[in-house]
Amino acid sequence: MELAADRGATPDEISSFRDRGHTCVRELATPDEVAGFAPAICEAAERLAWNRNIPLEEQRTYDRAFHQAIGLCWHDEVIRRFVFAARFARMAAELLDVEGVRLYHDQALVKPAGGGPTPWHQDAYYWPLDGGSAITMWMALCDIPTEVGSMVFADGTNQRGDLRGPAISDESEDHFAGLVAEEAFPTSTHGAMQAGDATFHAAWTLHSAGPNPSDRDRPAMTVIYVADGATVIEPERDEQRFDLALYLPGAVPGGPAATERNPLLWHAAS
Repeated sequence: MELAADRGATPDEISSFRDRGHTCVRELATPDEVAGFAPAICEAAERLAWNRNIPLEEQRTYDRAFHQAIGLCWHDEVIRRFVFAARFARMAAELLDVEGVRLYHDQALVKPAGGGPTPWHQDAYYWPLDGGSAITMWMALCDIPTEVGSMVFADGTNQRGDLRGPAISDESEDHFAGLVAEEAFPTSTHGAMQAGDATFHAAWTLHSAGPNPSDRDRPAMTVIYVADGATVIEPERDEQRFDLALYLPGAVPGGPAATERNPLLWHAAS
């Protein structure tokens, strides 16, 4: 199945992303299209999630929030077609207002039935990249009811850059919840979603997610894109050094974020 670049960003989607740091793109893929990829993604996520089988007494808030499997596109050709989809990459490029985007990495995030909330955090805390050069697509792989819902965003935090909070944890929840209240950041969610609906958020956009009170897992697939031509920054923390080695193998600070693991997924000139 080919997910052609046949859907561009609308003015409202671009405006929302620029001003609030996030937007929702309804029906970026059809439910039938998602059904062609979801079984392979969910099977790989079940098999490869690094934190799925941690004993309950050893689980952190992070582990109770979701099961995480990274780099699925390198394990399965079907998943690779989804992750490399020109339709998704074009949307990312147009929202970022760049000519083209490369893959940074993909990850499946499955919030299990009865799973806990996802603490407030900023994605770019982990990335050896200029936060303005990266964007995350989060796509629902099943219909998500209102009581489960999609992510919660602190509007406009994309314009504030690094808020200097901790990594995702109970500490980040306390720190950023206090900051949101103190600075009166508006918060918003895109609520219930249909399979194939997607949100896009900027790398510095502060976000969280509620628990999953339902009796069904909530599978979602994410793809993180980096602008073609972006350069690697000097890592400030261990998390960024880890990501540099894992997702940008061989890249060096000051050099391009473009290795064999970061193929060009869409360009306006192509």
